[in-house]
Amino acid sequence: MAEEAGRAQSGAEASTSGIHYVQYKGEEDLPIVMDLVDKELSEPYSIFTYRYFLQQWPHLCYLAYDGDKPFGTVVCKMDMHRDRALRGYVAMLVVDKEYRGKRVGSELVKMAIREMIAGGCEEVVLEAEVVNTGALKLYQGLGFVREKRLHRYYLNGVDAYRLKLLLPLSEEKKAALAAAAAAEAEALEGGAVGGAAEPAIA
Repeated sequence: MAEEAGRAQSGAEASTSGIHYVQYKGEEDLPIVMDLVDKELSEPYSIFTYRYFLQQWPHLCYLAYDGDKPFGTVVCKMDMHRDRALRGYVAMLVVDKEYRGKRVGSELVKMAIREMIAGGCEEVVLEAEVVNTGALKLYQGLGFVREKRLHRYYLNGVDAYRLKLLLPLSEEKKAALAAAAAAEAEALEGGAVGGAAEPAIA
């Protein structure tokens, strides 16, 4: 869905060089996000699509402002993938043409990724148009790699690349995996001991 994200080459709030970033605060920010995305992306989205993402994962949406003027946003989600691992997904990323080349798009994505790592995600995926060299350059600069080509993925008939980024595990996730491995080893050891009894001799 994030097909035009990379054309914006370049905590709840951060600021650099007069540009500041704010985490999505609620329904009052919804029209701002919709306006930014509708102006920049080729895919049409209904209000239900926006609410699907923003009501469930408001902490994975950030907006970029210049003073009081909003000019960029990223919208993401995270959920279980094949019942095995948490996966993050970048759905929409836009930056107004006037502000491209300032690495705003990269900063928005990095903020969302930090939230995903804190939430225990192990990877992030997204789609980008194969002809959108700006998007591909942006995401590859963040460490994303091409996973597969999706033929005629967009409504305009353009193919997409699915990109993937493997994330470092959070300390909580590492501890949980270590505890699970220890419990499994203990269970296996207990089974081995229990099954090693001498055979009965009549």
